Amino acid sequence: MVKTYICTISAFCFGLLSLTASATEVFDDMLVRTGASVYGADAWTVEIEDSISRTVVTGTRSETDIRHLPMTISVVDRPLLEQSHATSVLPVLNAHVPGFFSTSRGLLGYGVSEGAAGQMSVRGIGGPAQSGLQTTGVLVLIDGHPQYMGLMGHPIADACQTMMVERVEVLRGPASVLYGSNAMGGVINIVTRKMSEDGVSTGVNVAGGSYGTFLSEVTNRVRKGRFSSIVTASYNRTDGHRADMGFEQYGGYAKLGYDITDNWKIWADANVTHFNSSNPGAVDAPYLDNDQRITRGMASAAIENTYDRTSGSLSFFYNWGDHWINDGYHPGDQPLDYRFNSRDMMYGLSWYQSARLFRGNRLTLGLDWFHFGGRAWNEFITDGHTAELADQSLDELAGYLDFRQDVGTWLTFDAGVRVDWHSRTGTEVIPQAGLAFHLPKNAELRAMASKGFRNPTIREMYMFPPQNPNLQPERLWSYEISVSQSLVRGKLHYGASIFYINGDNIIMRLPNPSGSGMLNQNSGRIENWGTEVSLSYRFNPVWRVNANYSWLHMENPVLASPQHKLYAGLEFTKGRWNASTGVQYVAGLYTDLEDLSREDFVLCDLQCSFRILDWLSIYVKGENLLAQEYEILAGYPMPRATFIGGVSVDI
Repeated sequence: MVKTYICTISAFCFGLLSLTASATEVFDDMLVRTGASVYGADAWTVEIEDSISRTVVTGTRSETDIRHLPMTISVVDRPLLEQSHATSVLPVLNAHVPGFFSTSRGLLGYGVSEGAAGQMSVRGIGGPAQSGLQTTGVLVLIDGHPQYMGLMGHPIADACQTMMVERVEVLRGPASVLYGSNAMGGVINIVTRKMSEDGVSTGVNVAGGSYGTFLSEVTNRVRKGRFSSIVTASYNRTDGHRADMGFEQYGGYAKLGYDITDNWKIWADANVTHFNSSNPGAVDAPYLDNDQRITRGMASAAIENTYDRTSGSLSFFYNWGDHWINDGYHPGDQPLDYRFNSRDMMYGLSWYQSARLFRGNRLTLGLDWFHFGGRAWNEFITDGHTAELADQSLDELAGYLDFRQDVGTWLTFDAGVRVDWHSRTGTEVIPQAGLAFHLPKNAELRAMASKGFRNPTIREMYMFPPQNPNLQPERLWSYEISVSQSLVRGKLHYGASIFYINGDNIIMRLPNPSGSGMLNQNSGRIENWGTEVSLSYRFNPVWRVNANYSWLHMENPVLASPQHKLYAGLEFTKGRWNASTGVQYVAGLYTDLEDLSREDFVLCDLQCSFRILDWLSIYVKGENLLAQEYEILAGYPMPRATFIGGVSVDI
């Protein structure tokens, strides 16, 4: 059945390619800058003003022309993030990246622990269904460094703030060869902001809206000669659309860089976010006093080299977190006499060097070392004594090799392998291989086969029943074919892909075969397949449309991974006015696996801004304008229509 399906879709893609190529104009290799760009389209459909090529870093570590990569990568740029007026990158990725989905429970904030949102999945991989945890199968990176909680093994969604982001690159499919564990479903790489031209730039944004929501951000960027810096701070809050659903967040980010020579540069950055969050619980099982105080921090430093034939980097990173959680209680029950506390960390070194050994060749060699873990305990409020839950740390050491070779002007071959050693589970070998065909009429055809894996987390092995220290890594294989093309002198971009994923050893909570109770076991399977399509067309300098659609079939249902996801957007830009609207359709979204509850909904949003002066703009934003009643998490109804208005200053 799967083979028949893949062959049928392959034929469709080839037919679409031939039909479109014969019916439209050839896209010139050199384009005049138009000032317009295809934000949010797949990276291989690129920005109009930069011609058909574009460089990304996520697929190879070093900057690479996307046309030479066999995997599918979507890019969301800074202008689209600013246009969305979103404090988190996740809702923007939800709309503009096919195959990606993240959960939400309210207007602002995701939280952690019981009732938390912000779970992410790519092509049905990464969400909580496999392990009962938040995102563990999709890896979040900041400038190539892994970002996940040392004990729990998942990222903290509220740390993915737009204030520090230059662009987000989403690799759809396994990326374990380059990035190791947790990248078995895909990678979300946050590339931090920079200042490219000499000068000083300061921006201020202040907004307010529904349910007592207040948003603010201040950014200063400097470049003088070889020195550059960026400093940004934010404060956001909301009362929430339900009682006891308040959220408050403070954030700060700083980055300093210096170009030692034309070929060598160094940089260092730091990011801290603190948030206070309350969880009211599901409407049919409410909580009282379910509150959280979370602080997350990140720091990194790197030295980079860039030459004509070689480039590379040596970097160090350190992530940490301090969590205080009152798990709350149901009405009629007694309040808990303890509070959960944890401190976690993750630090490591990453090195890679990429070299062109001969014409059309690129060889990348890299090493990674990570150390992660932490301590968790319950602190009792009566006398202050503590009960230890975990005090563990683990190590991961890996080497990888990626080989890419151009064959003439029509084909690029890519193959890679990673040997990954984990201090508990041992050694894992991860291969991948792919082809990129460069066809006439600016068309690209790709084929990719890759292995992904995820090591069990400290929580799954050592914390809370049903922990099991004998767990082994989860594994899967992914196969995909994709096609893309740019036509009508760069006005039209389209892309389509099909994929098949088969995995085993998935960690599940099952009855203990040697006793009573439950036990984490490597017993689950994954079998997903589907297709993704994206399209963008600019009618003229004023009007542009873009759309994407993804269809996902899951043999074993997965939470927070919709069967159908469609987004269609329209953008208007003229003079001092900018407006955009979008409609998102989600169907077949599992919200509860016990009774197989599914949700279908349609969302409509609108943003409009007016530039009063060269340095002063005002804007208004509306979400869920159709006032839909829907849930993404079972028992957590989402807000009806909401509105935010604000002022932006840029001097």
